[in-house]
Amino acid sequence: MTAKDIYVTQPCLPPLEEFIPYLEKIWASKNLTNGGPFHQALEDALCSYLGVEHIALFTNATIALITALQALRINGEVITSPYSFVATSHSLLWNGIQPVFVDINPQTLNVDPNKIEAAITPRTTAIMPVHCYGHPCDVEAIQTIADNYNLRVIYDAAHAFGVNDENGSILRHGDLSVLSFHATKVFNTFEGGAIICPDAKTKVRIDQLKNFGFVGETTVVAAGINGKMSEFNSALGLLQLKYIDQAITARQNIDALYRKLLDGIQGISCLPPGCEKRSNYAYYPILVSENYPLTRDELYKKLKTKKIHPRRYFYPLISDFSMYRGLHSAHPNNLPNARSAAQRVLCLPIYPDLDLTTVEYIVRVMEDA
Repeated sequence: MTAKDIYVTQPCLPPLEEFIPYLEKIWASKNLTNGGPFHQALEDALCSYLGVEHIALFTNATIALITALQALRINGEVITSPYSFVATSHSLLWNGIQPVFVDINPQTLNVDPNKIEAAITPRTTAIMPVHCYGHPCDVEAIQTIADNYNLRVIYDAAHAFGVNDENGSILRHGDLSVLSFHATKVFNTFEGGAIICPDAKTKVRIDQLKNFGFVGETTVVAAGINGKMSEFNSALGLLQLKYIDQAITARQNIDALYRKLLDGIQGISCLPPGCEKRSNYAYYPILVSENYPLTRDELYKKLKTKKIHPRRYFYPLISDFSMYRGLHSAHPNNLPNARSAAQRVLCLPIYPDLDLTTVEYIVRVMEDA
């Protein structure tokens, strides 16, 4: 069982023989980027699968976040979560915007809407919440605040591919939502991302921005960037999409087994029941409390000795990194729930090819603490 290293996430790879015809078409067309046929086909297929009208593909989600902020002409201050991957806040710095961190809800680990209003200043122009681990934010409460203060909302939905609420895709909320198609995500193009656009006009602007700001062969209207997805990545995405429902079902089965086996282990808690019902099972985070025989870091090291490689995701907090810790909103006293989660969280392995007997082995190692 321990002969092979077990990581938190691993890319789901379709059969190579199925990808060869795609490569041959790309090779024959000599169309490698700039909105080729596979790029267009993937945009259309994703709109259909996700239940959205407009989507703009990107080379990665970080560039997509940077471009989303540019597209809405965001400046000043943006309220966001310290409990995320650094790309969330880095996209703000790249646009000359000051992040303002607010604490998270200790149950969902998403931004706590009750903390947002107190963080709003005359310089606040937007809110950038994160659907952490693919579990939806309180989108209604956030939108109410945004409407009351005339703020834009850009969701970092990197983890939220295929997540729905009662009325459809969670990606329809806010002004824009940004997805990641990194190799470790539920749906991937090896490397890639996308912006969900509310209308055709916004998509046109975003498509211009991701192509250096060009609107014609000789006309540039904005200081855009090179964010185009290649035909290779687009073709891989089309192939991955064939298997996405199968992959999510496999993840769901792993999630259910973890919940069953971990139930009753003192000091180990999962996100509350109900969180998984509106999830794509992107990650399996647990929280390690003082009632468990080992600290979170001790458990982390113990698992690694057994070739199980969990991840302290997210640790450290974004607000602890040197480029952010000097901000008033980054002070530890302002973020007790986020700090507690960062010190206790451990993401266990979950990916479609993870054998259920391996899940049982992982839990046995945790029981033998």
